[in-house]
Amino acid sequence: MRTAPARPSLLSDASVDPFEAEAIGATLLAWYDVNARVLPWRVPPAMSRAGHLPDPYHVWLSEVMLQQTTVTAVIPYFTTFLRRWPTIGTLAAADEREVMAAWAGLGYYARARNLVRCARKVVAEHGGRFPKEEAALLALPGIGPYTAAAIRAIAFGKRAVVVDGNVERVMARLFAVGTPLPAAKADLKALAAALTPASRPGDHAQALMDLGATICTPATPACGACPLGDRCRGRARGIAAELPRRERRKARPVRFGTAFVARRADGALLLERRPPEGLLGGMLAFPTTPWSSARPEAAPPLTGDWRRLEGEVRHVFTHFALHLELFVARLPLGVEAPPGLFFLPDDSFRMTDLPSLMRKVWRMARPALEGQVQGP
Repeated sequence: MRTAPARPSLLSDASVDPFEAEAIGATLLAWYDVNARVLPWRVPPAMSRAGHLPDPYHVWLSEVMLQQTTVTAVIPYFTTFLRRWPTIGTLAAADEREVMAAWAGLGYYARARNLVRCARKVVAEHGGRFPKEEAALLALPGIGPYTAAAIRAIAFGKRAVVVDGNVERVMARLFAVGTPLPAAKADLKALAAALTPASRPGDHAQALMDLGATICTPATPACGACPLGDRCRGRARGIAAELPRRERRKARPVRFGTAFVARRADGALLLERRPPEGLLGGMLAFPTTPWSSARPEAAPPLTGDWRRLEGEVRHVFTHFALHLELFVARLPLGVEAPPGLFFLPDDSFRMTDLPSLMRKVWRMARPALEGQVQGP
């Protein structure tokens, strides 16, 4: 019986020898020295060449914020965090609820909870200084292999392989890797490792990120402006824009729920604080029914003159889309919140303290509740 041949090793077809790696690295760093993006958590190339490395706290904070989030969105959050908590010690001493409120809008709220936990562990176990060793970094809450590598390379100048989506895209195109993601991840990391130099590894990693973000972009790469264009196998074969290939994703499932927005005559809003674990963990929120694959029966959290609004709030999470029906009610003075909920006074409510989903809920509900009191 004949058996199907095993898939050949990627590196047997898309390999890089030391001389090629050195040439690619030198070209990349020369380009970065002139074209590096100016970002508030970075040290400019001229300073890093002189041995000045960025604060590990800044590197860590920016890398956590940048997970699943764009640079443009992160910059104002980063500057706000540094203004409020300028050191890891001040962040460790912060009220977790204040950190969650400052994070509101960035999404993936487990990151914010882990920020506080990590800061406290660094202060308690490492004297307020980030460790340099990979194992010690990986033992900190919220730090995985990518973030540990970024801290080691960028903040400490250690030879560590930093691979994000931008780097994967550059590797796939540079070496014409046709294997689709996620199957190609290990091979793309091996190629990135072959290029990572012992000298200036942090600048090398940031140069690859900048190249992917500004030139080797997902849809329309500017191959003519790429410093590595002459060495790019994907460009030579005319397939750069097609790479990296990806396995077809399954359709995102849809869940349904109902949200309830109640405003008392004094302007106070009925809110809850979500459980610490899970989606929107620890965040302020309007009460909702459980989210399920079938539309739930509307069961308001307290008695009132509830009315359903036309339309629905839609929000996309990583693994599912959520559709929320919306009920609103105006309540008389003296109404008390049921267990697990509370009324937040009008002058204490800030929409910016809500996660993105709940901001959508409030924007839809607010016009129906205006006229009772002056809203925020």
